[in-house]
Amino acid sequence: MKQPISNWSGSVRFSPGEIARPGTEEEVSALIRCARNSGQTIRTVGSAHSFTPLVETDSILVSLERMEGVEEVDFDRKLASVRAGSTLKTLGNTFLHQGWSFENLGDINAQSIAGAVSTGTHGTGVRLGCLSEQVESLTLVPADGISIHCSAERNAELFQAARVSLGSLGILTRIQLRVKPLYRLRYESRRLPLGSVMEKLEEHKANNRHFEFYWFPYTNTVQAKFLNPTESPASGKGWWSSFNKLALENGAFWILSEAARLVPRLCPAVSRISARGVPRFEEIGDSQSLFVTPRLVRFNEMEYGLPAEALPSVLEEMKASIQHHRFPVHFPVEIRFVKGDDIWLSPAYEQNSAFVAVHMYKGMPHRDYFAAMERIFLRYGGRPHWGKIHSLEAKDLARLYPRWEDFLRVRRKLDPEGLFLNPYLRRIFGVE
Repeated sequence: MKQPISNWSGSVRFSPGEIARPGTEEEVSALIRCARNSGQTIRTVGSAHSFTPLVETDSILVSLERMEGVEEVDFDRKLASVRAGSTLKTLGNTFLHQGWSFENLGDINAQSIAGAVSTGTHGTGVRLGCLSEQVESLTLVPADGISIHCSAERNAELFQAARVSLGSLGILTRIQLRVKPLYRLRYESRRLPLGSVMEKLEEHKANNRHFEFYWFPYTNTVQAKFLNPTESPASGKGWWSSFNKLALENGAFWILSEAARLVPRLCPAVSRISARGVPRFEEIGDSQSLFVTPRLVRFNEMEYGLPAEALPSVLEEMKASIQHHRFPVHFPVEIRFVKGDDIWLSPAYEQNSAFVAVHMYKGMPHRDYFAAMERIFLRYGGRPHWGKIHSLEAKDLARLYPRWEDFLRVRRKLDPEGLFLNPYLRRIFGVE
């Protein structure tokens, strides 16, 4: 009997023909050769946290869960070589015990490092790039089954394509990341007026290593989060911090979300209640712990990277659209900031970016809301986060990514028969 697979939000469900769990690079190579010889296709799954059908297949689904762990850390160069199936949480815990930290992380650490790199996962900070930008070298096994090592100095063109590749070039087996000696952060949560945050936006971005904020629809309130390095001792996990993250941000919010799902007209009121409940507190701890926020209330998400200077206009249009259409949404809009990079399929390619994410509670219709927000994002040259919902196809994406054709050329060279493609990737890459 085929084993059904679901992504985190439940928006994608499928049954692969076979699930393979290789434990070594040699087993990965053998699996690829076998699949190619038998005319099957391969998709690789991490934690299934993407909201799009990136890994959906009725053929071979490969899990790298047996290929995890830190292989070595180069103390002089501050580089960590890790196996591609490792989750960010596992790596964070190992780094912590060895005295190292990630340069930056997003607020979820369930993803595998291969999946996070392949989709351009990011945190926030105007002087910091996405997780893929922290990669110094990669090893992948393409369709011929022969592993390739690439970096900025070796197979440089492939390196630019492989750092964000949606798993379409081959199977990643090893990743080398820049790391930092273990450091602590001071995390501050504040409830602020949206107008005040926008007036001081450039100051907040420049004066904080990490800054992000959440705007609550139908209100003028945001939760602003500031994280900065500190030499102060860890404050420990105080009762208020734990109560806020688990009881308020998840338990109480789940109850409110269920009320909104059952009675959608309550959404504006629920958003206002949530805004009034924004906590004001401060906490000091190791970086990999404070980057992460527990996400127990499930949702669907769309996120676009926009030119940073467009953010004020984008938010004004979003506010007007939500108010005009009275969309039944109570989840806050999340805004983060990422330094531009040179990675071909990175949404931050050659532009310092503001990433704007919209969410809809699982079980509530999201299409109209997401479509209206996407139209706004696209008017300002937005590029979709590859792990989040979007409606774009090959012709649209080719206009947004200057190196789109270069990426497709590399993909065709490495995988001319489409061994690593599924219907979704064929559509967005324009492959017949």
